[in-house]
Amino acid sequence: DAYLQDQAGVGREALMAARNQFLGMAAQDPTLVAVRPNGLEDAPELRLDIDTAKAGALGVSVSDINAMLSTAWGGAYVNDFIDRGRVKKVYMQADAPYRMQPEDLNNWRVRNAQGQMVPFSAFGTAAWQMGSPRLERYNGLPAVEVLGQPAPGKSSGAAMKAVEQLAAQLPPGVGVSWTGLSYQERLTGDQAPMLYAISLLVVFLCLAALYESWSIPVSVMLVVPLGVIGALLAATLRGLSNDVYFQVGLLTTIGLSAKNAILIVEFAKEQMDAGHDAIQATLIAVRQRLRPILMTSLAFALGVLPLAIASGAGSGSQNAIGTGVLGGMLSATVLGIFFVPVFFVVVRRWFPARAAQPVPAAPTLASPTSEGQ
Repeated sequence: DAYLQDQAGVGREALMAARNQFLGMAAQDPTLVAVRPNGLEDAPELRLDIDTAKAGALGVSVSDINAMLSTAWGGAYVNDFIDRGRVKKVYMQADAPYRMQPEDLNNWRVRNAQGQMVPFSAFGTAAWQMGSPRLERYNGLPAVEVLGQPAPGKSSGAAMKAVEQLAAQLPPGVGVSWTGLSYQERLTGDQAPMLYAISLLVVFLCLAALYESWSIPVSVMLVVPLGVIGALLAATLRGLSNDVYFQVGLLTTIGLSAKNAILIVEFAKEQMDAGHDAIQATLIAVRQRLRPILMTSLAFALGVLPLAIASGAGSGSQNAIGTGVLGGMLSATVLGIFFVPVFFVVVRRWFPARAAQPVPAAPTLASPTSEGQ
């Protein structure tokens, strides 16, 4: 949902020509379908031009002219009367034969301040022209509304990008402005990278506080791309778009991917604290935590499977969330089992743990002997 705006005062005719050009280009774009104007087409209309200076010289006020036109052509309420016990309204209007053609205006007269009847042709003219039945403005500028939707298999973001590219080819002075759900999507879509960054930062800070180290959480965070790759691959294979539901699934995948890595890293760190080297501690942790990782991952994957294969009303959002989480969970589990130990060993070698400094013993004071006393 967008508006084509006259941003430089090019006029109504130039704006309509730009709209028709835009519709022609959109019809040939494979990303867009059903692009159409929302409104009525220009139609013939009768324009009345009143020379107020000449009317004033003849003693006719603008209010008298408006009263004559509205009464003769539209009708005006006069009074009520009682007919056989029922109250009926009285409307005054010109008879049909005298208001059928534009030339009939010249036969109408307006009473001036001196009580004389002045013909309408003495101060007004009428002419036919093309015009819009409804003049629209958006953000204070003349505009025409255009509706459309993405082609099957295309996301709304790709469709909006195509609209902006087509609008850039329009004549100077005509631009596009989003409205409705498209405006909200454009407004919130720019916040998605920031939300992902904040979620990763929160997970990293929580892990840093848990392990009391800035290096160990890095080995956990490196597994997040493995889950994201699986989510993107699953959505691509099913032809799903990157909508808000899929983005919620990505945020869930970040936490689930980190969960599997924590199970290995936590136990490996405990083994290193017990005196094992990095490789030996990692191998012990992988062997002992393999079964819990597989059990929890499979349980969660089977839990979201009904969402991924749902059908019927509301299945679009369920498929987006279920497919993203299921694909991310499987890839983070399968790849994480092999890559998390590598990440942990590499990080520990690049950032070795500092050896604990021995605390010097406090000096003891010799007790006085009996001879010293």
